[in-house]
Amino acid sequence: MPASVLDPTTALVLIDLQKGITGLPTVHPAAEVVARGARLAAAFRAHGLPVVLVNVTGGAPGRTEAGRAGGTGTPPADWAELVAEVDRQPGDILVTKQRWGAFHGTELDAELRRRGVTQVVFAGIATSIGVESSARAAHEHGYHVTVAVDAVTDLDAEAHRNSVERIFPRLGETDTTEAIIGLLG
Repeated sequence: MPASVLDPTTALVLIDLQKGITGLPTVHPAAEVVARGARLAAAFRAHGLPVVLVNVTGGAPGRTEAGRAGGTGTPPADWAELVAEVDRQPGDILVTKQRWGAFHGTELDAELRRRGVTQVVFAGIATSIGVESSARAAHEHGYHVTVAVDAVTDLDAEAHRNSVERIFPRLGETDTTEAIIGLLG
């Protein structure tokens, strides 16, 4: 279902548009996802709406069958740095997470509530991991959720498709970057 409306206080949350993630092989070119995320951020800022930039510096400690993403080596020093294209501004909210989702163990919910946010638009990488986990948590916290489906990508085509076609429509609405920008007015 296309996005129908954006609440007056809607925030944009860009997930993991950082050097170490955008350099991974993704289903859709990461550069295009970053460019669309940057367009969304510029539009939200122009309308005086909150922009949240999320990066990840850790992972859950539990054992998994799939192992750890990125292996066991030490990542490069700039791995968690946001890519320059998102054009971080002084008024942006920076959230550094240690798990897949941007709400778990962070101040994201408090930051949004402090600003009166009732709706969240998501974009970023990876669709089925950071974006989906964060969108699920936003839904569970009572926010209206919208996902810019042309501004997300994944390392796995089937996981990406499943999130876009099956999960996101159950959590909220989905639409393109341009349509969401158009709803800003």
